[in-house]
Amino acid sequence: PANFATNRGGRELALAALVRLVREDMPGAHVRLIRLQDRLGADDRAYVYSALALRASWAQDRMARDWFSAAGDIPMTAEQRAWRVRSALRDNDWNAVLGAIERLNADEQQQAEWIYWRARSLAGLNRRAEAEALYARIAGAPHFYGMLAGDELGRPFVVSPGATALSADQLRLAEDDPGLRRAIALFQLDMRTEAVREWNWSLRGQDEVFRLAASRLALKYDIFDRAINTAELANPKGAFDLRFLTPYRDLIEPQVRSQGLDMNWVYGLMRQESRFVVPARSSSGAQGLMQVMPATGKWVAGKIGMSGYHQGLLAEPNTNVQLGTSYMRLILEDLDNHPVLASAGYNAGPGRAKRWRDARPLEGAIYVETIPFDETRDYVKKVMANTVIYAAMLDGQPQSLKARLGTIAPRPDAQ
Repeated sequence: PANFATNRGGRELALAALVRLVREDMPGAHVRLIRLQDRLGADDRAYVYSALALRASWAQDRMARDWFSAAGDIPMTAEQRAWRVRSALRDNDWNAVLGAIERLNADEQQQAEWIYWRARSLAGLNRRAEAEALYARIAGAPHFYGMLAGDELGRPFVVSPGATALSADQLRLAEDDPGLRRAIALFQLDMRTEAVREWNWSLRGQDEVFRLAASRLALKYDIFDRAINTAELANPKGAFDLRFLTPYRDLIEPQVRSQGLDMNWVYGLMRQESRFVVPARSSSGAQGLMQVMPATGKWVAGKIGMSGYHQGLLAEPNTNVQLGTSYMRLILEDLDNHPVLASAGYNAGPGRAKRWRDARPLEGAIYVETIPFDETRDYVKKVMANTVIYAAMLDGQPQSLKARLGTIAPRPDAQ
């Protein structure tokens, strides 16, 4: 109604309508806000601008920066605060990045991602000593930001050689545990849901040594996901020989070679997709070691000339790996032969990975940080960090994540 601004209820309804319109028609919502702004209070206008800014950030629209500025100091959600940083990153504006990070709350500022980007912003502002002190806090940690921080300090990622040391007595602790023995029996009966529940319950309250021994026990019985997850629970910064397994190598390596792919990348992606569980099936219908969707499997089978394809073949490991690695090759070729783009495309679809590029060359780490989908952003970080760890283990050489991330070329329509 024309007199909506005369009472609080009317203003709140107007704000709710504007925020809903932001989700459906961002430019239209902005036009409507401009028309109504003289009848709204400063805080009300800022609230709508914060909603517009978040939506524009997801769309990688340059207006996001202006709208975050218009929102001013209005209280924001954690998601809005994070995207205020990311929108500045996308513009390579290190002053704005630093300012946005300083407006995060105290706990958020201590997270590895914002420690790293704060250091990068300080380095970009020629405050190198401050930057290096921040890099040093996380460098060497076996995750995306720890690896990048190490690269900035000239310390590429390395993995200590050798197997996790456990004595016979320590191994026996797990082997003789009644709960773990019940879980293994359930796995052998293909009662996976019950087995995982029993396994996880048996680890409750146990120490690092017991969990490492349990991981080794799972590996003995080829229960690869329990071996990985249990070792990760025991020692998330070490135990690489248990956390980064290379099962089915006789099946995977020939396909990797025939497709001309990087073995480390394939293992890094497969570990993230299925934890090497052959019968793995997602809620969306993806199946097998490489979590191939039925429609994707059919499309790839047609592209490579596979005869007699039917959906049931996705449950067969050889076929699943053949289709999965073929799909990796096809999207890699379609996406500038860049593993960052191809990893994003494998998870969210190659069309989205293309659209998320910028009008100008973009640092790989910034491309990853500004992926609009939380799941895909986390997925690509983990796949690329996994790739570095596998390369360090299989190649036996220090590895640079920053070099692998490289630079993302501009969208062709922007060149």
